[in-house]
Amino acid sequence: MKSFHAPTALALVIAAVGLAACGSSSSEDSSTTAAAPATTGTSTTTVASAEGEKVFASNCAQCHTLSAAGSTGQVGPNLDSIAPDEETVKAIVTNGRGGMPAFADVLTDAQIDAVASYVSDSTGN
Repeated sequence: MKSFHAPTALALVIAAVGLAACGSSSSEDSSTTAAAPATTGTSTTTVASAEGEKVFASNCAQCHTLSAAGSTGQVGPNLDSIAPDEETVKAIVTNGRGGMPAFADVLTDAQIDAVASYVSDSTGN
């Protein structure tokens, strides 16, 4: 019978949880592009907001608290508290900062724009 090495097993669990919490999503989710503006009475803002909410739920909610999204992540900053403006969100999502990875290779520019708009609008900024 092979011996169980607790520190190694613990390290593997921590690594797996850390990767899952970094907002990785399936290739199907990350290849989704922003929806085209609707032409039948739905405003472009509403469509963009829905796309931003979808991107946030798939990539950000695990780590960040944002009441509009119903998320209570405790790894990253509470977005309700810091209320970042759209340009700040775009820059951080694109390039990463601190413990947050960059999403420039994961999300399209349209998805980054949508999530930045969603977060800043949701926090009243």
